Amino acid sequence: MANASEKTILVVDDEPDVRNFLAACIEDAGFNVETAVDGIDALEKIEVNTPDLMTIDLVMPRLSGIQLMRKLRKNDKWANIPVIVITAHAHDELGIDDIEEFTAFAMHHRPRYTMDKPVTPARLVKAIREILNIEIDETEEKAQPSEQEVIKKLINGSDPETLKKIHDMLKKKNNNAI
Repeated sequence: MANASEKTILVVDDEPDVRNFLAACIEDAGFNVETAVDGIDALEKIEVNTPDLMTIDLVMPRLSGIQLMRKLRKNDKWANIPVIVITAHAHDELGIDDIEEFTAFAMHHRPRYTMDKPVTPARLVKAIREILNIEIDETEEKAQPSEQEVIKKLINGSDPETLKKIHDMLKKKNNNAI
């Protein structure tokens, strides 16, 4: 069974705060992490170093997540890279075209997981470990920061405008739940 430190994860997301959050969660779990700002950047990075797994946002400029997945599947060298699709637009009009295209594509080439944002660190790391068959040893598990610690770290490093957007989004979600 492999160790987390032997595996490289490529995080592909156009939102810097989301990309940094995902990368921090994965790095804190002991994995090597590379990041890409969109599908084109991801393809350039894959040419140099093929990752063991990728997280891909669906809605991105220049080359969307679904377009990136199509390119991966057409290349024999990359066709079997496991993918976790992470999206905030599965249920809104911004991502509806990408979701419809993804659904049609996924009938033949499913990613292992699809996760709606916001993603919890524990859920993300658990999915990566399952896909890559990485076992947690007791010392590694104790070294993992809590989700609260990870979130505090990310909040402290985020810009005020992004924090305001998150606050407004959470407030709206809570109001809709009532």
